[in-house]
Amino acid sequence: MAVKEINKTRIQNSTTTQQQHQQEQEGCDPCKSFGQKCSHLVKKQRAKFYILRRCIAMLLCYHERSEH
Repeated sequence: MAVKEINKTRIQNSTTTQQQHQQEQEGCDPCKSFGQKCSHLVKKQRAKFYILRRCIAMLLCYHERSEH
């Protein structure tokens, strides 16, 4: 009986952990307004474009330096 209880507890903990991980991945609280969600997504996209722009600039600068 104890083994079944331990397995049941592990399954419950695993399910809870999966739900928490999914909420972290979504990154938005369900009680946020539509505007807040949009604002959050815009900020994330802006950050991604910034990183991409910086990487491209570094690659171009590296290419220019290697020619000289």
